[in-house]
Amino acid sequence: MLMLAGIVVLHITTVILLLVATIDNAWWISDTVSTDLWGRWELSNSVWHYTNLKNYPEEYLQTVQATSVLACVFAILALFVFVAQLFTLPKGQRFTFTGILQLIACLCVMIAASIYTAELHDGKTEGGYGHSFVLAWISFVLTFALAITYLILRKKSE
Repeated sequence: MLMLAGIVVLHITTVILLLVATIDNAWWISDTVSTDLWGRWELSNSVWHYTNLKNYPEEYLQTVQATSVLACVFAILALFVFVAQLFTLPKGQRFTFTGILQLIACLCVMIAASIYTAELHDGKTEGGYGHSFVLAWISFVLTFALAITYLILRKKSE
């Protein structure tokens, strides 16, 4: 029972980290600019102003946006499927479908962070990666660990 609670808490934590990484405005930061997947905040006259992302290749930006949202969707769906499988899966069976959904979420967040790194901020010297970018990579590790856990885990026969 304690292991089950730990898995659920880890899964909920991963979903929260994915949502924060996708929504928060700190993928690329400097002293005067804060950029997320949806827009850019520029500091002028001590006031932050929102602008659209102009200097990013649109096809890469849309890919990063889509895969980040899909990672959130698949992680949330995997949590609901896991809870449903707890009640419907026969004893001794593996949580394969939940593991596959979690693996897809893992791949989505890896694709988003990789494309963001390779294509959207290649060679820029002003600024650095923010906490949302770091949270995306931490979410990748956690979703991968959960996917492996779900693929190995069997429903106890009591």
